[in-house]
Amino acid sequence: MSGASGGTGAERDLGRLLSGMEPALHPGRYVFTTVPGRTAPPGLSPVVTVVEDEGLTLVVEQEGADAARLAYDYVAGWITLRIHSALDAVGLTAAVARALAEEGLSCNVVAGFHHDHLFVPHERAAEAVALLEQLAERSGR
Repeated sequence: MSGASGGTGAERDLGRLLSGMEPALHPGRYVFTTVPGRTAPPGLSPVVTVVEDEGLTLVVEQEGADAARLAYDYVAGWITLRIHSALDAVGLTAAVARALAEEGLSCNVVAGFHHDHLFVPHERAAEAVALLEQLAERSGR
């Protein structure tokens, strides 16, 4: 099946997903941390939460984690792919991860309802955006 999904306007076609992904870097530094239970500490505004057996994983701004005295060891830049990708689209995550991996960049991907979000090493986030823009150009943008 290809093309937009019925009703949501979400894109499934890999060529269109790649050529139209429009990577956008959010300002700030983001960290992955964990807390016991299933509730974020008061005062934190996580951009991602994941319930795991070991506790609640949070992706928060570094300043918030520091203020809450939460441990972390990975500081990331947050990139949003601005195309509305269908949750059942095939190949976008693989293509993006491959392009970044070829340049030695790690990539943690989170799918939102509308967009895919990438967390890459903060010090190389601008480089990651440039690589994704090049991938979009090669894909027919």
